Amino acid sequence: MKDNSNYYALLMAGGVGSRFWPVSTQSFPKQFHDMLGTGETLLQKTFNRLADLVPRDQILVLTNVAYNDIVKEQLPEIAQKNIVLESAMRNTAPCILLSSLKVEKENPDAVMIVAPSDAWIEDEKAFSKDLELAFEAAQQQETIVTLGIKPSFPNTGYGYIKYDKGDSAFAKAVDRFTEKPDYKQAKNFVESGAYLWNAGMFIWSVKTVIASFKKFLPEMYHLLAAGKDVYNLSQEQEFIDKEYPKAENISIDFGIMEKHQNVKVVPASFDWNDLGTWGSLYDKKKRFSGADAVINSKVLSSNSSGNIIRTEHNKVVVIDGLKDYIVVENDDVLMIVPKSKEQDIKQIREEVKNKFGSDLG
Repeated sequence: MKDNSNYYALLMAGGVGSRFWPVSTQSFPKQFHDMLGTGETLLQKTFNRLADLVPRDQILVLTNVAYNDIVKEQLPEIAQKNIVLESAMRNTAPCILLSSLKVEKENPDAVMIVAPSDAWIEDEKAFSKDLELAFEAAQQQETIVTLGIKPSFPNTGYGYIKYDKGDSAFAKAVDRFTEKPDYKQAKNFVESGAYLWNAGMFIWSVKTVIASFKKFLPEMYHLLAAGKDVYNLSQEQEFIDKEYPKAENISIDFGIMEKHQNVKVVPASFDWNDLGTWGSLYDKKKRFSGADAVINSKVLSSNSSGNIIRTEHNKVVVIDGLKDYIVVENDDVLMIVPKSKEQDIKQIREEVKNKFGSDLG
């Protein structure tokens, strides 16, 4: 039987998910919702997927201090020391370093995956198989491994990874990262066949990632390494509350990945959807070509197609003559907008906050 005692996971669950407003709100973001009507929230789904390979007591959830009670409610088995509470909104690099230092103190031989809590993966067996091989590759000295997704269209909302297609190894050499190209660039990337989407999942040994922070983000390393004596103890949060807000607001992509000289990518054998917009949710949930995608609702539809409809509490929705719209609600807000304007939802949310004093919900 495979020894997975050194496997750890850092599950990032601190985002607001404002593009999924009004279901996702600042007080209750999308990762804590059952966005696809599966019976599990995105957080629970991701936790259980990782637990197929990583011991459950070695999965850390990285989130904002405001969401501690929600995490404990949705994952009652998780220990408080495994909920890493950011005391200020920062990008991904600081929370990953903080969590890695906690893991290093517990197990300096650990190898870890960093994964977002809100991605959708259908073939979970294929994911576990790819992840296990990525763990093995990451145990090589100074190697960072990422999982890349074969692009199906020139999406400008994702980062891209150029890799060596001639590399016969399972984890292939990375040439460079490109963050969110314009459409022309993305089209060229897809047509070349030499690029993968960056799924934001990174696998590395704790020794490798901490050495990388020492080299590329030394100020951040020294700031957070000063708390080693209190990590995993009751005094930990006091240190985080005081020092964490001083950390640079920078992503792991810009801070480490684009600078590191030994990055590998595994072309994933599983499907993947980052569930970043209502449109992406429609693509994943639509019942059949041209039909409406329905979540948590009972719909009577006439002369309508291409809509995504999501309500609370299995509500009856009657629509007639509606095509390509987003119809979603929470207990306080009903929003009906064309799918073509889904990129305006963040702005609509701000307008609601400015007029009514909150994002409601």
